Amino acid sequence: MTTKQEFFVDMTCEGCSGAVTRVLNKLGGVQFEIDLPNKKVFIESDKDTDVLLETLKKTGKAANYIGPK
Repeated sequence: MTTKQEFFVDMTCEGCSGAVTRVLNKLGGVQFEIDLPNKKVFIESDKDTDVLLETLKKTGKAANYIGPK
């Protein structure tokens, strides 16, 4: 089942959001939107939240799971 989850990622610039885009596209099977001013990423996927969080941490940025959106 596909669910939409909200994550905090400590992004400060377009380069940061580009890194998030790259890791999520590489993961595949996700639709997402990035809210750079509020440092949030909304991900729609059937993947486990732990998998999504670990993927976001691959950017080298601090990332936290906020909850279902």
